[in-house]
Amino acid sequence: VQLQASGGGWVRAGGSLRLSCVVSGGTKREYGVGWFRQESGKEREFVASISWSDGNTRYANSVKGRFTISRDNAKNTVYLQMDSLKPEDTAVYYCAADPTFGNFWTRPSRIDYWGQGTLVTVSS
Repeated sequence: VQLQASGGGWVRAGGSLRLSCVVSGGTKREYGVGWFRQESGKEREFVASISWSDGNTRYANSVKGRFTISRDNAKNTVYLQMDSLKPEDTAVYYCAADPTFGNFWTRPSRIDYWGQGTLVTVSS
């Protein structure tokens, strides 16, 4: 499985960005796909995930109500729509894939596949 993330950039607080993660290889319906983020000097943290087979989603409390994860089967792409962005959302965002949906928020060290990061900068 290969993951290609894009869509990062600079935005003012209160603004929006949409990240994309193109998934190739493997059998999509067997995987969950999610987003993590990592601020400089801090550990990588879970943001959101979606089950490709049934669309079930999960969010970190810090982004609930502001971020929306979705998938487009035809484009093999998972999106992270980020609204009402805050300066504390500034981080490098990574997409990831794993056959065990629960690993995203319980055992991220066991995640099988990672894409490259895309930088999101939110200014105050």
